[in-house]
Amino acid sequence: MQSLTLKLKQASAVLGVPPKDLQNLVQLGVIRPVRRNSVCWFDTNLLLEAKVAFYLKETLGSSSDLLARFTEAFSKNLGKAKMADLGDVCLRSRPLNGTSAVEIKIPVRSLARELGDQIPLASVYKDLPKGRKRAGWKKSFLRSAQKAAADLGDISEEQILKAVREYRSGRKKPPEITVVARTKTKTA
Repeated sequence: MQSLTLKLKQASAVLGVPPKDLQNLVQLGVIRPVRRNSVCWFDTNLLLEAKVAFYLKETLGSSSDLLARFTEAFSKNLGKAKMADLGDVCLRSRPLNGTSAVEIKIPVRSLARELGDQIPLASVYKDLPKGRKRAGWKKSFLRSAQKAAADLGDISEEQILKAVREYRSGRKKPPEITVVARTKTKTA
């Protein structure tokens, strides 16, 4: 993966998440970007850490506390590894009383490959200072709103509310959890 540094909005475009979600990870201490002049800067390793954190959040629905601990353990072992060296990583969380550990397998190589494919998106998202709007944004917004209204046609308000409720309930579904039995190999 190439070495670069991105601001928050560009990094969120590369990761394919809203900037607010990435900002929440930073504020909750799940990832810790370098700050210069009150601006967060993300390098490729930090982008991979954020990608893993979002992967864990989507699949496990983990709390920010657990995400921060998993991401910290992952980042300690990531170091300066190259993309070709990355494979699947297995995180283990063992309770204090010494019972069996819970294992989470993370497909880091495929996540890194996805990230590498999405890095060119950073050039599309120009990070403008706060308060500056691009020229013609009002006309563009009005055109989009008029097109959306024309596309809706004769849809009732109840149908719109029903579609919104279905979409929201689909997003609230818990992640799928499967059990994979492992057999112990016999030793001589």
